[in-house]
Amino acid sequence: MAETTKTTTAKTVLPTEVFNVEVQNHELLKLAYDSYLANSRQASATTLQRGEVRGGGKKPWKQKGTGRARFGSTRNPIWRGGGVVFGPRGNENYSKRLSTTSKRVAVKQALTLANEAKKVFVQDVKTTGKTAEVVKFLADNKYARRTLIVVDEKTPELIRATNNIQNVLLVRATYLSVYHILNADAIVLSTKSVPVIKSWLVKEEA
Repeated sequence: MAETTKTTTAKTVLPTEVFNVEVQNHELLKLAYDSYLANSRQASATTLQRGEVRGGGKKPWKQKGTGRARFGSTRNPIWRGGGVVFGPRGNENYSKRLSTTSKRVAVKQALTLANEAKKVFVQDVKTTGKTAEVVKFLADNKYARRTLIVVDEKTPELIRATNNIQNVLLVRATYLSVYHILNADAIVLSTKSVPVIKSWLVKEEA
């Protein structure tokens, strides 16, 4: 891998420790990607057990004399409309844990791949809080489809201006995730966010 660092503007140079690391394989990226999705999953599916199904208090038919197998309740799981055995209860934990060091390495790898694909740009989005200003900024720079705007701190003006734009996501530098980086077609970094990203991702190695 080349030792030089790509420069998106004349003033801002992307640090090699973050945007030019070695990516031997994509296993860690896959783990971080799946971890984000798993941690975002909500256990909303629930099923009724045998004792929670309404009805079934009356014996379907008498015990003997019908020629059919004996049955005591229509709430039995083998009956249509009966309870569900081992179904989801709404308290399942689907989260996946990934160490902080692994997360940082994965984010650096994702940023490196995005930089190599020429999807990383350093520009300051200036707005007074109007959505039209950000829309014009994106159109003038030809940032089409999914755009990730990374800032050091979210301002009320930026939040208000980007909140209603489809496929535009505003995130703080310290909340970058592999999921958002890999899914973005363009990553716009503010000038102040670059040193914040570096200090966040390489501080353990300092």
